[in-house]
Amino acid sequence: MHVIGEGSRDGVGEVLAKAVVLATGGLGQVYSQTTNPSVSTGDGVALALRAGAEVSDVEFIQFHPTVLYIGEGSKGQQPLISEALRGEGAFLVNSRGERFMRDIHKLADLAPRDVVAKEISRQMEITHSQYVWLDARGIKEFSERFPTIYASCREIGIDPANDLIPVSPASHYASGGVRTDLNGHSSVAGLYAVGETACTGAHGANRLASNSLLEGLVFGARIAEDIAANQLPQEEPVAQDSYDFLLSPSIRGELQRAMSKGAGVVRSEASLKETLKTLENLKGAATIYASVDAWESTNLYLLATAIARSALERRESRGSHYRQDYPESTNTWIKRITQKLASDGTWSSTITEVNSDLTIVK
Repeated sequence: MHVIGEGSRDGVGEVLAKAVVLATGGLGQVYSQTTNPSVSTGDGVALALRAGAEVSDVEFIQFHPTVLYIGEGSKGQQPLISEALRGEGAFLVNSRGERFMRDIHKLADLAPRDVVAKEISRQMEITHSQYVWLDARGIKEFSERFPTIYASCREIGIDPANDLIPVSPASHYASGGVRTDLNGHSSVAGLYAVGETACTGAHGANRLASNSLLEGLVFGARIAEDIAANQLPQEEPVAQDSYDFLLSPSIRGELQRAMSKGAGVVRSEASLKETLKTLENLKGAATIYASVDAWESTNLYLLATAIARSALERRESRGSHYRQDYPESTNTWIKRITQKLASDGTWSSTITEVNSDLTIVK
């Protein structure tokens, strides 16, 4: 447990408890661009992995198609450019000024998120650019109607009334995480998970925002009831001495770039294998100094590895997982990929049929 106090930012302490509930949110910082805050480094999922718990569905990462591009090397939470702008008549163009969505979907710029995100990524690859443009110059009274977006644009010198807005896809929400049952139990006794840290099965392959609050409320209540009803014995924690490396914070930028390039909106066998190769090389950047940044970088490394491994194994496209080399969904892959990390750092995975009988409201 991170301890703040005694004048030390990087103190580490220990709390022994009969039950631990992981509620640490998402993992968006595993990518270069994300709508998630800077603290969304997948710490709870990584902690569960190190404790020997199973994680599932981590390949299903939802990407928002239009986030303000604020420059290479930027980190933390990126400003979201709402679909409401496209609803008011704004449209996407590539670096050649072409309205590319017209030929892709009957709804053009108002197509579903995953369709728009995939096409933006394709355009970026074709034009060797890190973003495309959103033309919102036709929206009247922009600053009054969209003050937050206007302020974000002005911070980087963009005036939406006169300038095109640079946008690119960014990781948004994760559907996978620590695998739990209907009472929030992980596969490790006494360890629970809830919210975006958990994989309850409530979201399938593509998270709907309106389901997230309900999921958190229902499973949060169920976990509390379960802990109260089933008093667990107090036991000493299992030592994980053989898995004790920490990675240098210096790997973070390269890791995020590798994930965005090879395990982002559009994936393939070649890109995912290249990503895993990069991650394996980064593993050599060890540090002996236990800092918050080192722990976060190590957690991101574990999550990146799990995501790339699952994405490589799922040879189809489904929901928020898109394989360029397997662009169609297939019934043979209505299955869940579950991963586990051994104490010696080796990975294992199992593939099981999806339980279609999930009911979260009682």
